[in-house]
Amino acid sequence: MAAQFFNRIGQLGLGVAVVGGVVNSALYNVDGGHRAVIFDRFTGVKNEVTGEGTHFFIPWVQRPIIYDIRSQPRNVPVVTGSKDLQNVNITLRILYRPIPDQLPRIYTILGQDYDERVLPSIAPEVLKAVVAQFDAGELITQREIVSQRVSDELTERAKQFGFILDDISITHLTFGREFTQAVEMKQVAQQEAEKARFVVEKAEQQKLAAIISAEGDAAAAELLAKSFAEAGDGLVELRRIEAAEDIAYQLSRSRGVAYLPGNQSTLLNLPSNTLAQ
Repeated sequence: MAAQFFNRIGQLGLGVAVVGGVVNSALYNVDGGHRAVIFDRFTGVKNEVTGEGTHFFIPWVQRPIIYDIRSQPRNVPVVTGSKDLQNVNITLRILYRPIPDQLPRIYTILGQDYDERVLPSIAPEVLKAVVAQFDAGELITQREIVSQRVSDELTERAKQFGFILDDISITHLTFGREFTQAVEMKQVAQQEAEKARFVVEKAEQQKLAAIISAEGDAAAAELLAKSFAEAGDGLVELRRIEAAEDIAYQLSRSRGVAYLPGNQSTLLNLPSNTLAQ
């Protein structure tokens, strides 16, 4: 009796395990930020897009294809030419994501690696067409306009393939070696021209200052001559008296200086041995 009971339990457990394995093989999970497309061996790709969660499918007959619908970055380097035939190295940074409703069409036409098939194709084409409309200098001074035009045209092209470009930016922009050297030489020439202009302006200012100083000296000499003509020797005598007063004032403030009046006999307190000699 006990053996039969355990046999029944074993059979039941085996049945449950088989059923559990079958059910588990018929389940698939769609994580957050993802969508699934079902491929049926008899009817092909279904038009329905499965959202997040756990879902059933028919094993062997059906197969779920999972897509990430979150924004993903990609850098696209491009070497092209400007309007004035200068080599330009540009790198675009693109944030892209597929349109969920377009996933069955994307899988049918492009497959799961749709970004590898589309972006390296349309990005260089659009970028070359836009850059060819600008000179090398305009690519620097009008960078925002260039970026906006590339973004508009590339977004329109991407919609044709069923995905969205959330952001497009030019992260790298350089020119050929010849153009870079020409720009450096131009900058050096401009600096030299500014330096020469400064030297010329400085010389002109010094010349003007010398002229003004000479004119001032001439005017002063003319005034002195006029004063001498009007006052005679009186002005000279006045200047002599003023100079003598200034010298006497300076000597009176100096230590160790004695003033001896003229035409007087004044004995100094000299040592006796000095007087004997």
